[in-house]
Amino acid sequence: QVQLVESGGGLVQAGGVLRLSCAASGRTFSTYAMGWFRQAPGKEPEFVSTISASGDSTYYADSVKGRFTSSRDNAKNTVYLQMNSLNPEDTAVYFCAAGTWSRDVGAYPYWGQGTQVTVSS
Repeated sequence: QVQLVESGGGLVQAGGVLRLSCAASGRTFSTYAMGWFRQAPGKEPEFVSTISASGDSTYYADSVKGRFTSSRDNAKNTVYLQMNSLNPEDTAVYFCAAGTWSRDVGAYPYWGQGTQVTVSS
């Protein structure tokens, strides 16, 4: 069992930056790939990124590639999402999730409660 808590969301102007954190409980954090997803109002959850259990590999959605960077610190049981050059289309609730390396929601059995990111134009 893994419990996840996101933080770092907020309101930022277009072109700004935010860094999301996701703190995990439990001793098995380092065995899971960690995904980031986002959900805008009235839309389906959207894959953002995933990072392997070791942190050696990452994969990003085309919409965020080159702007967002995922990293993790297994000693601190924490995964991060650095978001640069934000635009209003990035506005959503952002979730971290623990599971297997995939861009599919169903591959991640453990989810945080989400953190709101709002980008104003």
